[in-house]
Amino acid sequence: MASHDLADSMVAAPAPARDWAEGLPADVLLAILHRLDHVDILTAADHICHSWRRAAREEPSLWRRITICGHEGIARMLNRCGLACEAVRRAAGQCEAFCGVYAGDDGFLVYLMEQAPYLKSLRLISCNGVTNEGVAEAVKELPQLEELGLSLCENVGGSEVFEVVGEVCPHLKNFRLCKKLFDVRVQNRDNDVRGIATMHGLHSLQLFSNLLTNKGLETILDNCPHLESLDIRHCFNIDMDESLLLKCARISTLRIPDDPLDDYNLEVQSPIRVIPDDPIDVPREIFGYSDYSDYSRDDDSDGSDDDSDFYGDSTEIDDSDYYGGKEPSHYESDLDKYEKMLPFSMRTFLK
Repeated sequence: MASHDLADSMVAAPAPARDWAEGLPADVLLAILHRLDHVDILTAADHICHSWRRAAREEPSLWRRITICGHEGIARMLNRCGLACEAVRRAAGQCEAFCGVYAGDDGFLVYLMEQAPYLKSLRLISCNGVTNEGVAEAVKELPQLEELGLSLCENVGGSEVFEVVGEVCPHLKNFRLCKKLFDVRVQNRDNDVRGIATMHGLHSLQLFSNLLTNKGLETILDNCPHLESLDIRHCFNIDMDESLLLKCARISTLRIPDDPLDDYNLEVQSPIRVIPDDPIDVPREIFGYSDYSDYSRDDDSDGSDDDSDFYGDSTEIDDSDYYGGKEPSHYESDLDKYEKMLPFSMRTFLK
């Protein structure tokens, strides 16, 4: 009996399971996180273990160049402006570039200009909560901007706001203004020209589906002598005649209205290039005004898009929301519909 007990005691005890994630060296862990999407870091990688959590929250270099994109399937459930604010907060004032797809409104721009004073690149795509007023106020506090993109943002446009950009952003080199649809029936042609012409330092300009005319384009060319790249695809009010081609001769990269769209990565609708005989479908813009309330927003079907709950405490994150503390998440009341679909760690960013 004694020998049997001795044999049992000689059997090696099983080695404890090794937490490979917790044990990664700091440089390896950061290399992994740098390869991940920022939304994935905020909603998943941030919650793997304490070392990943520390790196995701306390390493500003991860957030120097931020991209917040809408993810298919769950994009409409997430408070993307909340995600964007949290990403900018983690940059600790070091954010140099922000790109948001369905992830920006005027409230976010206020937060961005306060938290990212050295921002050099701002690209907003499909952000219908952003308006002329929001852009004009934000750029006044972002004088280091070198790149500005406002694509598919239906509530932004016109010389008034772009004149402000040209005045307060003297370092601006790249400007992108893209619309989904060219519609020949709209009368406010050259509406953006006067403002864009104040951006004298531009090296690259993309105007997609814009309503500018030959005269408008000539005005821009005369006032932006450093242009090296010009993309005016789907700008069908322009006739590339001999005079205009001569003015564009100094531009090294030129894309004209009918050029192919093989490298264009945004949504495009079929252009309306001919005024139809039947005037029934004439849009309201023809009469000099537009009702933007008809545009679809990146929100729920009831039309609500209130992210104010997040902005109120975006600079202070309660760990109990992430790690199952006694206090429930302040978004807990919204979880009934999605609690079986989303992990607990993502619930803080639900609308």
